[in-house]
Amino acid sequence: MVSMVGKSIRKWWALFTLPTLAAFIVGFLAPFAIGVYLSFCEFTTVSDAKFVGFKNYTKIFEDGTFLHSLWFTVAFTIVTTIIINVASFAVAYMLTKAFRGANVFRSIFFMPNLIGGIILGYIWQLLLNGVLAHWSKSITYSETYGFWGLVILLCWQQIGYMMIIYIAGLQSLPSDVMEAAQVDGANPRQTLFHVTIPLMMPSITVCTFLTVTNGFKLFDQNLALTNGAPSRASEMLALNIYTTFYGRTGYEGVGQAKAVIFFLIVAAVALIQNKLTTSKEVSA
Repeated sequence: MVSMVGKSIRKWWALFTLPTLAAFIVGFLAPFAIGVYLSFCEFTTVSDAKFVGFKNYTKIFEDGTFLHSLWFTVAFTIVTTIIINVASFAVAYMLTKAFRGANVFRSIFFMPNLIGGIILGYIWQLLLNGVLAHWSKSITYSETYGFWGLVILLCWQQIGYMMIIYIAGLQSLPSDVMEAAQVDGANPRQTLFHVTIPLMMPSITVCTFLTVTNGFKLFDQNLALTNGAPSRASEMLALNIYTTFYGRTGYEGVGQAKAVIFFLIVAAVALIQNKLTTSKEVSA
């Protein structure tokens, strides 16, 4: 009887698992492996790929735009990660207090996340250029303008989304711990920094991970807002890879090599960040 039940479980396990595994292999693992191989090739199509070793990787560091885009992206990610998480936590903390219209405000803050990146980029281009026109400038006037324009855009889009995660975390905090802090005489500031925030570390881990990866992977907003102008000075890594692959004939392999390095950087940063924030988590 037990043997028959075990066989039945294995049959249903295979029925539900194998299609998902096959889709994962076909949709992710196989293209990823092919992409890594093509980073060592010169090609215009997959069928005419010619193996050239590390030639494409050496060309990357001869291209000054890649290193500039890397540092631009790192600075952008650091700034947006800090601003988004601090602002979204503050908004979430306020909106978990009981007051009239709190749910309406939650919906309003979340709505920017529903707008597509390309559309959002063009909307903010019009808004920022309208403001900068008073000083006869535009968003593409300098690298600094493009940087802060992208920061404003991404923060406006992402704060509401992260706010929802923080609200869920705040609402799941154990009430007995919060009450014990009040009984012990902790003031609101002490409760926030010594009780609430340590217990919120799982939510902080998730939000930090999302903001770091979103910052590194930003593409469509960058394309719509500045398109890398002026002179590719505001070009982030994802857009740099795109323009290399599709904008320079004979550089398809270099673009693919940049994509592999991009993957390794994002994976390493995400793993380090996740480990650091997870190590700060405490249990009630």
